[in-house]
Amino acid sequence: MKISYNWLKDYIETDLTARQAAEILTAAGLEIEGIEKVESIRGGLQGLVVAEVLTCTEHPDSDHLHVTTVSVGDGSEPLQVVCGAPNVAAGQKVILAQIGAVLYPVGEEEGFKIKKSKIRGVESFGMLCAEDEIGVGTSHDGIIVLDGSVAAGTPAAEVYDMQDDYVFEVGLTPNRIDAASHYGVARDLAAYLAANGQAAQARLADVSSFRVDDPKALPVVVTVEDPVGAPRYSGVTVKGVKIGPSPDWLQQRLRAIGMNPKNNVVDITNFVMHECGQPLHAFDMGKVAGGRIVVRRAQEGEPFVTLDGTERKLSAEDLMICDAERPMCLAGVFGGLDSGVTDATTDIFIEAAYFNPVTVRKSARRHGLNTDSSFRFERGTDPGMPAYALRRAALLVRELAGGTVASEVVDIYPEKIGPFEFSIDLGRINRLIGADIPVATAKAILTGLEIEIRHETVSENGNVVLDIAVPAYRVDVQREADVAEEILRIYGFNNVPNPHYIKNVITYGNQKTPDRMIDAASDLLVGQGCVEIMSNSLTRGAYYDGLDSYKAENCVRILNPLSGELNVMRQTLLFNALEAVALNVNRRNGDLRLFEFGNCYFYDPKAATPEAKGTLKPYREERRLAIAVTGLERQPNWNRPKPQMSDFFTVKYLTEQLLQRFGVNIYEGYYETLASDLYGEAVAYKIRGKKLFEMGIVSSKLARNLFDLKQPVYFMELNVAHLQKVVETVRVQAAELSKYPEVKRDLALLVDKGVTFSQLREAASKAEKKLLKSVGLFDVYEGDKLPEGKKSYALNFVIEDTTKTLTDTEIERIMGNISAALAKATGAQVRA
Repeated sequence: MKISYNWLKDYIETDLTARQAAEILTAAGLEIEGIEKVESIRGGLQGLVVAEVLTCTEHPDSDHLHVTTVSVGDGSEPLQVVCGAPNVAAGQKVILAQIGAVLYPVGEEEGFKIKKSKIRGVESFGMLCAEDEIGVGTSHDGIIVLDGSVAAGTPAAEVYDMQDDYVFEVGLTPNRIDAASHYGVARDLAAYLAANGQAAQARLADVSSFRVDDPKALPVVVTVEDPVGAPRYSGVTVKGVKIGPSPDWLQQRLRAIGMNPKNNVVDITNFVMHECGQPLHAFDMGKVAGGRIVVRRAQEGEPFVTLDGTERKLSAEDLMICDAERPMCLAGVFGGLDSGVTDATTDIFIEAAYFNPVTVRKSARRHGLNTDSSFRFERGTDPGMPAYALRRAALLVRELAGGTVASEVVDIYPEKIGPFEFSIDLGRINRLIGADIPVATAKAILTGLEIEIRHETVSENGNVVLDIAVPAYRVDVQREADVAEEILRIYGFNNVPNPHYIKNVITYGNQKTPDRMIDAASDLLVGQGCVEIMSNSLTRGAYYDGLDSYKAENCVRILNPLSGELNVMRQTLLFNALEAVALNVNRRNGDLRLFEFGNCYFYDPKAATPEAKGTLKPYREERRLAIAVTGLERQPNWNRPKPQMSDFFTVKYLTEQLLQRFGVNIYEGYYETLASDLYGEAVAYKIRGKKLFEMGIVSSKLARNLFDLKQPVYFMELNVAHLQKVVETVRVQAAELSKYPEVKRDLALLVDKGVTFSQLREAASKAEKKLLKSVGLFDVYEGDKLPEGKKSYALNFVIEDTTKTLTDTEIERIMGNISAALAKATGAQVRA
């Protein structure tokens, strides 16, 4: 949100600099994320001064140029300037652009620098300027001729009373909609200054001069059929307005905060909204059928064309502002195409209302609209502000667009929304804050924030207890803890002293907690060259359309999604990983090792049925780890000139390193082929009867269609809770290194093509459980030299006895047992 400092000072008298005000507002909880200097005239008229034309003669080589000498009043030698303006003459006071000045002509993006030049053989040391050449007007009929009383040498910025502005970029948090206006920010600034001993008060513009000129000139009938959706609805008509451009001061105010002026009436509604936070809407009364305004719910499927020219199908839950025949405006969100103010408009109806925040929010999300009005209404505007804003807007319309107030003010407010009333204990608040804030200071802060103190008592323990009434516009302050936050932010976080000591209790607990395990896993993966990513748990529901692995019906859907891109909770970390890969690949960073710890969410429609109620849980949450690898595994260098690409075994190595880090015996589980529409090829690893992780190459069709990825991506996803259970049973024991040598033996086996290494390893481990330390696969061969349907595996076996040196006889016996077990389990034949 943008706030103009010059505009802000209309509501609070202060001599603070813009930077000082920004520091105070940040300290008070309205973080100023940036300050931008805005010049009312581009370039600030730097290098431009008032000069007096001393002489003016015809150019010797031109019939329209003049050679002048001008004085800038500083006692220096007069300057020679060649000028082509027809109105230049001796004795004039003019604007001179000196050498080095940069001019920004009206309508041109780029400026140009004034340099010493020679024009048709005559030297020129500057330029005499027209209005459009320096941005103070649009005339190019001749140079600017000033009043003769202006002293030569006066800076042009002083002549045009330039006031540089500073625009604050306020990082407005969702709970602080009360500060979504210049007056709201001024209110916080005044409260801070008052709490720190400086006299300051925020004031809105005076509207006491408002009057109804002719209550019967343009009467309007307003009917509110849905007081729940519109608890307060106000309006008034103005007759005989003249639509045209806004005055410069109003256009400058709007441009300073990034808004483009449209016409005087629309600009006034925008101005008032950014002034006091109350959205307004102006209807063309000539288009209001029957002279009636009806606030009602839409009919299901009713068509409505909004200001952007889009036809939308309304829901029966949408609140509409209608005339006697048709809808005119989606209440609090967007106006209709046919009811807005145009150049031909002469009579208007100005609307100011308080709409139900939930109703507005649902309509805005339903139709994918996000406007300045909906932003405010859906967070809760001030129900007491419509009457003021209506009068303020009507006065400005009468002043800037002419016309007369032509009806009584309509204000339908059947049930007044009162303040939030409760009690607070200042002693308890001080303990919560950690500072001894004087009672007088706390009361001054509350008063500055417009929180009414209705009664004061002293509790049995000596604490001051206040009965307070918090204004209805402070929707985020309804408890004592909220008031403590308000007092603290105005008192100042920096004013809370640091304690001299911190009380803490050392406790002993399970060292294998999930957080400790995640930290250790992260350290290992970072050490292996991986980069951690963090992504949103909300994702696109369209990712799951047509999937069998993760069905769309199992998505946890968001009732009021911020957008169609964030409308479900993720079921897998795969799509987040692919988004990150695509983002990097598109920026020429395609060699990646990424990992993420994150939650995944699941919905079971069957568990939500009445029959299953109480027996099944419809919602489930899982913590998962994902690893994504793509691109080069190793860059080429002088020693290894060939690049090495990442592949399935890269991600497999990282995963098995992770399991070994926690003492998990990888041979305890087994791999099996996984059929999934997420992968081209994939395996699942199971241990103790449950799948621990799956990994494979991501389906090229999925990667290309959804993310335009042409390079292969290898992905692994692991269930953290299951890993935690496995790790909890691991007992790490220290043992002395064996003094006896290990023995290595190799076997070349002829096996059927369907036999896997896992089957061979499992059979060997069962044959020799005590002395066999490891089994490795170091060669695979398939070719025409082997029988059809066969392949050759070369295995390495490591055997060790920690109590003695193994003899050849013992080794041969062990290898014989292993060979026999392999033959029995898989039909493997030992090759010579």
